[in-house]
Amino acid sequence: MVMGAPAPASAAPTLHYYAIAPGTSVNVRSGPGTNYTIVRVLAAGSQVLIYCQSPGTTVSGYYGTSNIWDNIDDGEYISDTYVNTGSDGYIAARCS
Repeated sequence: MVMGAPAPASAAPTLHYYAIAPGTSVNVRSGPGTNYTIVRVLAAGSQVLIYCQSPGTTVSGYYGTSNIWDNIDDGEYISDTYVNTGSDGYIAARCS
């Protein structure tokens, strides 16, 4: 790096917390679909960070019907239909 040169732009996206549907507890699964094991349950009123999103099982939930699943931690996914993202589409990078 050259002294006095601007720092390179960070490629890391800014993460935001998103609210779970009101009055709803949500199953957290080990993968992007209802056929994956439930690893824990989020309590009503929880908020989550979405690290990436992946297509999976289509689910009908509080915010409509979708096949988008949100990765909220290592090996933890919830259906996007229970997260208030303000969008019916992808709001984060696809999981690799």
